Amino acid sequence: MRILLGVSGGIAAYKAVLLLRLLREQGHAVRVLPTASALRFVGAPTFEALSGEPVTSEVFEDVPQVPHVALGQGADLVVVAPATADLMARAAAGRADDLLTSALLTARCPVVMAPAMHTEMWEHPATRANVATLRARGVVVLDPDAGRLTGADTGPGRLPDPEDIARAALAVAAGDAGREERADRGDLAGRSVVVSAGGTREPLDPVRFLGNRSSGRQGVALAEAARARGARVRLVAANLDTDAVAGCQAAGVEVVGVETTAQLREAVRAAAVDADAVVMAAAVSDFRPVTAAGAKIKKTPGSGPAPIELVENPDVLAELARDRLRPGQVVVGFAAETGDADGSVLEHGRAKARRKGADLLAVNAVGHGRGFAVDTNEVTVLDARGETVAEAAGTKREVADAVWTAVTTLMSDM
Repeated sequence: MRILLGVSGGIAAYKAVLLLRLLREQGHAVRVLPTASALRFVGAPTFEALSGEPVTSEVFEDVPQVPHVALGQGADLVVVAPATADLMARAAAGRADDLLTSALLTARCPVVMAPAMHTEMWEHPATRANVATLRARGVVVLDPDAGRLTGADTGPGRLPDPEDIARAALAVAAGDAGREERADRGDLAGRSVVVSAGGTREPLDPVRFLGNRSSGRQGVALAEAARARGARVRLVAANLDTDAVAGCQAAGVEVVGVETTAQLREAVRAAAVDADAVVMAAAVSDFRPVTAAGAKIKKTPGSGPAPIELVENPDVLAELARDRLRPGQVVVGFAAETGDADGSVLEHGRAKARRKGADLLAVNAVGHGRGFAVDTNEVTVLDARGETVAEAAGTKREVADAVWTAVTTLMSDM
C-alpha cells in the first residue's frame, strides 16, 4: 500500500517516527509529508532514513513531477499524526499552502487524522467545528487519548499510541472499498438512527472517575449492523477505544465522542431530533459526584477516605421515551441486570420496561463473564408492558441484527 504520512508541528511529532517504522515494517511504502513546523521538532534526515524517500514541506521542489498533485492522487491511504489544531483548521478551510495540505485536497483515498493538542484547544468550539466539518466530508478523525500533555498538564488531547493509530488507519483502508454500495441495500435504507455505546465516566478528580465495565462492543455492533442494513447512523460513543471508533467510521458511521452522562444526554438529544430510531445501548452512570476535585485526592495515612457525596443523573432513556423528539420515533433501551433477593434478571427487566416507557427494552444478564467485555451476549427483548417480543443469543453482531429486526417490525406496524 502507498501511504502518505502527514506530520504537523506539535511536540508529539516524535511519535510519528515510531508510526513510520511500524508502517514500513508491515511492508507499506510510506512518503512523509511534514509541515515546516514539524521539521523543527524532527529533522528531515530522520524521516528520510526510515522511509527511504525524500522529505520536504515545499511545493516548489521537484516541480516537474508536480508533487502537490501527484502525491495525493497516487496514495492508497493518508495518515496525519499528529494533526494539530492549526493543521485541521487549514484542512477544513481547504487551504493548500504547503505540500501536505495540497496533497489532502487531491487525495481520493481514505484520510485518517490523529489529533494532538492541549485540552483547551481540543475542546474549543472552533476545533470542534473543524473536526465536525472534516468528519462530514469523510475524513476519519480519531479521538485523542487522555493523559499527560506538555509540562504538568493532563487531559484529553494526547496523541494515541502509534500502534493504535496504525491499527485504526489500516482498518479504515481495509474497510473503505465498497462500503457505500453495501449500505444502499437493506431494510433500514433511507432511515436515520442514533445509537449510544460504551460507558459514561463521572470525574472524581483529574485522575479518578466513577464508571462501569462496559466496553461498548454491543453498541458498536448495533451501529455497524444498522449501517450495513442501509441506515444513516450516528453513534454517540462514551469512552470507546480508538480501534472501535475507527472501525465504525470505516463502515460509514458518524461518531460523536463523549465522556460523562450529561455530555451523552446532550449529544443523543441533539442527534435524535431527526432520527427514526434511537437505541440506547450505552451503560449510563446512575449517579455522579456532587463536586469533582480540581486536584488529585490525596491519601492521608490514618485518616481514612473522605466521603463522596453523589447525586442522581438524569434518566436519559425515560426522557427520550417521554419526549419523542420526532413523531413516530422508536426508542429502544438496554438493561444490564443481575438477579438478587428481590427478583430475577428478567423480573427486574420487566419492571424497568414498564417504568421507562421505551418501545423496546433489551434485557441481558451481566457479571461473571457475561455481557461486559466479551464477544457474545444473550438478550430478551421486551415491549413497554414488559411482554417478551423477541429473544436472541450469539455474537454481539447477531444480537444486534435481532434487535434491528424487532425495530423494523415495529416501524412497519406504526
